Amino acid sequence: MDDFDAAILNVLQEDGQTPFSDLGEQVGLSPSACHKRVKDLKAAGVITQHVALVDERKVGLETSVFVQATLKNQQQATLTAFEEAVSRHREIMECYLMSGLSDYLLRILCRDGADYERIHADILTRLPGVDRVITNFSIRKVLRRTAVPL
Repeated sequence: MDDFDAAILNVLQEDGQTPFSDLGEQVGLSPSACHKRVKDLKAAGVITQHVALVDERKVGLETSVFVQATLKNQQQATLTAFEEAVSRHREIMECYLMSGLSDYLLRILCRDGADYERIHADILTRLPGVDRVITNFSIRKVLRRTAVPL
């Protein structure tokens, strides 16, 4: 990856639908050179997908909840079962295996406290291997980046 690839990625992270003609103008390459580079970045797995970012609040998902999950043990089978189960629930937006006191950190998106209570009872406490969950409600989103710093 060179400086042109980084410049292309910076533009596309701001607007993934930028036409190649505009992209070329912004990074100093021809549209066809940009097209080839984007194709190569996709083939290399650097660009994994194109998505539309949705305003969570405008679709009624007002609350981000951060949950620390501690499992009964750290055996590979337990970790794998937990991770596979987590991936099946669309309310769980992010999941990280952690060091420290808890095993996983989850970010859950929900409508409100009552919706989270449902998620807690119907999903979180039923995930395989869960021993304990600690819940922290977000008061306000201060910053959310989607662009990777290049």
